Amino acid sequence: MPRVLVVEDDAQLVRALRINLQARAYEVEEAFDGGTALRIAATHKPDAVLLDLGLPDMDGVEVIEAIRVWSQVPILVLSARHLSEDKVRALDAGADDYVTKPFSMDELLARLRAATRRRQAAAETEAPTVVTTDGFTVDLVAKKVQREGRAVRLTPTEWHLLEMLVTSPGRLVSQRALLREVWGPTYSENSNYLRVYMAQLRRKLEADPAHPRYLITEAGMGYRFEP
Repeated sequence: MPRVLVVEDDAQLVRALRINLQARAYEVEEAFDGGTALRIAATHKPDAVLLDLGLPDMDGVEVIEAIRVWSQVPILVLSARHLSEDKVRALDAGADDYVTKPFSMDELLARLRAATRRRQAAAETEAPTVVTTDGFTVDLVAKKVQREGRAVRLTPTEWHLLEMLVTSPGRLVSQRALLREVWGPTYSENSNYLRVYMAQLRRKLEADPAHPRYLITEAGMGYRFEP
């Protein structure tokens, strides 16, 4: 049964969406703010996300950007904002579609099916789930890491950080995105956490941790995995 995460602070609309989705054999998860949405998205791995932009704790575009750090799950924006600038911001951040309120439930469900089909088609041509460098190998499915043929033991936090980086090769991942995803929204400014754990990862994976080749710091911005 496909799982849909509904992120919306209007309780009546959430109820209407839940009833219609469940009637069509979808499992529904609900979040009324961005922080809860990110936690559910990370732990429950939905098959699609229906997202309002006007959330009480953060802008919906920030939610899109945070999810896109580690997931390509279809995201459909549901918003009362009709300006083209709002649509462009959401789509540029990684949304798959933009539906303005009020909307037809039949149209929304059709767009949801289309976005899910596109995602499934893309998944069939995705890169392998094993990331290999000259120094180490990361198996994203088995959640195992090897260096020079030997297993490397990582803590859950170290694994989560490494996973976020290696699934975005060559792309800068901001400090705030890493902190928010690994430790939660309330830790988004505590960069000391990142420095400590990145140092631990480098000691375990880099031949010369003081001069890393793969796990690169972009000063004042974040980190980048260079395969």
